[in-house]
Amino acid sequence: MEKDFFVHESAYVDDGCTIGKGTKIWHFSHIMPNCVLGENCNLGQNVVVSPKVVLGNNVRVQNNVSIYEGVICEDDVFLGPSMVLTNVINPRSAVSRKDEYKTTLIKKGASVGANVTIVCGNTLGTFCFIGAGAVVTKDVPDYALIVGNPGRQTGWMSEFGHKLKFNSDNFATCLESGQEYTLENNIVKRIK
Repeated sequence: MEKDFFVHESAYVDDGCTIGKGTKIWHFSHIMPNCVLGENCNLGQNVVVSPKVVLGNNVRVQNNVSIYEGVICEDDVFLGPSMVLTNVINPRSAVSRKDEYKTTLIKKGASVGANVTIVCGNTLGTFCFIGAGAVVTKDVPDYALIVGNPGRQTGWMSEFGHKLKFNSDNFATCLESGQEYTLENNIVKRIK
């Protein structure tokens, strides 16, 4: 039976993985047992996906990213080059903490920039945007723009990745898509 996904000849895919149709796994990557990769994902060079990781559909993982056990990415997530995910709060070489892995949830449409560090146990909201080099130490709201170390919110982003400018009526329009958003009680919602 022919595979309906692509694996470069230099990559390793262990037994027990579930890999969706149209997914591509590129040079020197390692996909470990019991992980789930959705349809139409693209995993760049030198990507490691640990056991029990779940990636939704259309997830883009750039070069040199390790996705450790405890990470769940929903559909349409972008993980930028060399960004870092953790799974233990207080690691020590001589102390085994495999039973203490924290869950990190990256919700639909979130974008995580190059060289970002995500401290485990946090949730990144739907369509949030984490700027290059940021360090995420707490939960991120839907549509939030996070920059810096430690990461701090500096604005809101549209689903097309443009900064939203809310008027005095707490209304904003994405310049590219025309999608409309409201801001109420520090929560952004798309209304059209």
